[in-house]
Amino acid sequence: MKILIAIDGSATSLRALRFVLRHQVPAEGAQLTLIHVDAPLNGHIASYLDEASMAAYHARNGSAAMRRARTVLREADVPHGEVFRIGDAADEIASVAGRGRFDMIAMGSHGRGAVGSVLLGSVVRKVLERSKVPVVVVR
Repeated sequence: MKILIAIDGSATSLRALRFVLRHQVPAEGAQLTLIHVDAPLNGHIASYLDEASMAAYHARNGSAAMRRARTVLREADVPHGEVFRIGDAADEIASVAGRGRFDMIAMGSHGRGAVGSVLLGSVVRKVLERSKVPVVVVR
């Protein structure tokens, strides 16, 4: 089973990772891939930076968001892949899951992008609407 786990650096995204480790990884052949999507810089700020500086900025953000997830996986001795994207988080997560032929997406319900919705975070809601594969939402 190929599982895509959305990581934004929040405690809820780590809960989603731990849920997968408890409930899915014991299954023979589970393949885990972490995905972090960084929001593009707004045009005004981006106009002051060259491409190399923007790439370095996004790389630092992605690495910082993944740091704790990498530690959890290393301590559990579970190999994984990583995907970094820049853009709309929901669009990128759903797109990577579809193109990568993932069997499932796992994500936390109250990450940094969840401020705009009372019941589910806006990113989670959009992924549920756009994804062609099952989505596990962990609170």
